[in-house]
Amino acid sequence: MTEISARNRQPAKGGSSLAARVLELVASGQASSRAELAGLLGAAPSTISLTVGQLVERGLIAEEGTQSSTGGRPRKVLRLGGTDEFAVAADLGGRHARIGVALPGGRLERVSTVPFVIADGPEQALPRLAETLEALAEEHGRDRMCGVGLSLPGPVDIRSGAAMLPSRMPGWNRFPVATWMEERFGVPTAVDNDANCMAMGEHTVRPAEHRQSIMVKIGSAIGAGVIVDGRLYRGATGAAGDITHIRIDGAADIPCSCGKTGCLETVASGAALVRILRERGADVSSIEDVVGLAADADPEATRAVRRAGEHLGQVLAANVNFFNPDAVYLGGILSTLEPFVAAVRSQLYDSCHPLVTEHLTIERASLGVDAGVVGAGQFALQRAVAHALRSVGGTELGAEHFGPAAHRTP
Repeated sequence: MTEISARNRQPAKGGSSLAARVLELVASGQASSRAELAGLLGAAPSTISLTVGQLVERGLIAEEGTQSSTGGRPRKVLRLGGTDEFAVAADLGGRHARIGVALPGGRLERVSTVPFVIADGPEQALPRLAETLEALAEEHGRDRMCGVGLSLPGPVDIRSGAAMLPSRMPGWNRFPVATWMEERFGVPTAVDNDANCMAMGEHTVRPAEHRQSIMVKIGSAIGAGVIVDGRLYRGATGAAGDITHIRIDGAADIPCSCGKTGCLETVASGAALVRILRERGADVSSIEDVVGLAADADPEATRAVRRAGEHLGQVLAANVNFFNPDAVYLGGILSTLEPFVAAVRSQLYDSCHPLVTEHLTIERASLGVDAGVVGAGQFALQRAVAHALRSVGGTELGAEHFGPAAHRTP
């Protein structure tokens, strides 16, 4: 881990690769000055100044005003060149979508929750969503929209921008979501799974020193997004963070949605809690019902929720010991329940090495229900920046620097 982090912090090979990292950090709000860029990238101040100067000349970055510094000359504030540009983003759920206007640095405007039935399939659900997003863009100034970001509640193939074998998205398998949206809107589109989007969103607004983190979403299913040295880590095939199908003793031989048995999802997810409580005679039909009972201190629901947290904590402990992150963030509807969060935290402290937990932050996502839409929006802005850089002659750039859909050429 140390070697990986050290390597990633070295100056990127080639000016164009360094320019990509500079743009990514400015677009995500992680850096707003040349000094911050030099510190995060491990590059010489003169090299950063040269790169920033070239990006300013291209109109991709602008410098304005000043911010306080610890000494010496005041620092100029860096921002994306098109300060008025924005992306529209949506975090899709089973029965609703959280939508908003995404601005650089993790800012959101015009946020709302709208009806969205994912079981209707993409042919019916996407056109209705697109109409809603178009209306949102028109309200904010359609001519300044530079990208679209979508967070999907299932695995996503980043190269094609399509959902891959999603267990709770009938009709969506391999549907080219990114291509469909790009053809509809005429701007770059970023598509990723919900846990990755939440990880990106939460990282954007967290302290700069939190460079390594795990974001866990606990809703009807369970997912995790991993941030390594300030960037989303996807793994060799894009499946990094898939903790939901780790087998644990407490799950015995309970069938899972993946087709196997004994997975974490079968005892710790919202869907599992609905099943468990119904088997015990409770009148519940949705995860919201479970949360309502637990919030009202129903003994059976509280015990079930606490046990689910212990199961999740058991799996997370192995990952935390191995990864040694700065923080573990909990999101999704179950994270609103204190017995669940307390059980996860207790299990981590009990099962992890003291050196790992000494400075470990374990808490709810500060963005709450907006984490996914913030992340999808930031991915869209990064995708738009990559597209703009290529359009002005930066075609040699590795597009992987800029988030989800960047592997494809629009």
